[in-house]
Amino acid sequence: MNLFIKDISYFWAGGDAPVLEHVSLLVEGTKIAAVGPAAELASKSGSARSISGEGMIVIPGLVNTHHHFYQTLTRNFPKVQDAELFEWLINLYPLWAKLTAEDFHLSTTVAALELLKSGCTTAVDHSYLVPAGQSHLYERQVEAAKRAGLRFHLCRGSMSRSKKDGGLPPDSVVQTEAVIMEETDRLVKKVHEAQPGGMTRIVVAPCSPFSVTKELMVEAKRYANKNGLKCHTHLAETHDEDDFCIKMYGCRPFELMEQLEWMDGNSFYAHCVHISGTEIPRMAKAQGGVAHCPTSNMRLGSGIAPVVEYQKAGVPVGIAVDGSASNDCSNMMLEVRNALLLQRVKNGAKCITAKDVLKMGTLGGAKILGRDDIGLLQPGFEADFVGFRLDSLRQAGSSTDPLAALIFCAVDTVDLSVVHGELLINDGKFTRFSDDELSEIVRLQNCRSRELYFGKA
Repeated sequence: MNLFIKDISYFWAGGDAPVLEHVSLLVEGTKIAAVGPAAELASKSGSARSISGEGMIVIPGLVNTHHHFYQTLTRNFPKVQDAELFEWLINLYPLWAKLTAEDFHLSTTVAALELLKSGCTTAVDHSYLVPAGQSHLYERQVEAAKRAGLRFHLCRGSMSRSKKDGGLPPDSVVQTEAVIMEETDRLVKKVHEAQPGGMTRIVVAPCSPFSVTKELMVEAKRYANKNGLKCHTHLAETHDEDDFCIKMYGCRPFELMEQLEWMDGNSFYAHCVHISGTEIPRMAKAQGGVAHCPTSNMRLGSGIAPVVEYQKAGVPVGIAVDGSASNDCSNMMLEVRNALLLQRVKNGAKCITAKDVLKMGTLGGAKILGRDDIGLLQPGFEADFVGFRLDSLRQAGSSTDPLAALIFCAVDTVDLSVVHGELLINDGKFTRFSDDELSEIVRLQNCRSRELYFGKA
């Protein structure tokens, strides 16, 4: 069904566009057909469903560039609430090893719905953990994301270096290079949608320098380049990672990426907290992308990524919530806000604006995913957008700049969400899920989370 979002009070098309008043938006199929005054578009709207945009600001949907959906099952666990990254991982790996494909289906559903509710319309899930016998978990994740309606970039992640080989993960969650590449190829052929507007895409994503071998990194990159796929991994998240790479490989994590021919515009990296001043220009020249995860970096005490320096140098940057066990929520609007606040802690109040971080959270994310069909609200682009009412208590007194108010006033829940031309949230309610269904999903998630932490009764 076509949609006619009529008389939107405030409208931001994304990028460097100004905020406009009293704009209407016509959606035909999955794409934006026209933007303009209601009177001008009314004759073109035909039988389109009309939705009032009065009292609302509409912006492009947010793009979450790094997540671990399965971690919604293990968030807020007391054992790791005060741990840094390596200790956090060592404590959680044994619990994650117990996950089943059905757990991945459930946790993907929870993460997708939480993201949609917070303004996200496209998300990357770095799903790198494959418990023994659960390789079909990826297909179950795709099914869950399709059911939720989220545009989904699923990382076929991997770990090939277990504890016995000098890595961190236990044997039960690693695979051999041959199995990883065989299963990656099978998944790509089964679910990857390379066409413009594709809702499901596969990203090739070995986990991190401390959980994979050089051989896997090289083979994964070669396969991705050959098949036109994006590459993703964790990079330079902590000082512990620096120490590990220097001890294991004799170089820093960034230098390792260069040696393995990973540092290019077809790759993007989670965190990049500890990239040196001499490495930033090289990253900019290569156009390697950054998935900035401010809340996780604060939560684990990992540090502050040099995002302002990345922007000045021309490094592509997107924003990400990271996994729900190191953030404990999947709220993209709050993540965008934290991106602004954290940079100001380091660089002062004038270093970055609300519009800067909104651009990173929309078009910036689209660019590092290699997409030229999302991130802007223009004719021909995918109809992925969200709307926020202007009359919440949080926004009272903020009407002088309604776009910036979304960030400064911590507006974190959408009233309208459209993805691929479909109305997924209307008047703050999911259209595909009843309240009873949502309650049951939450109940199941809580039960399974307690089982993992306390053990089955």
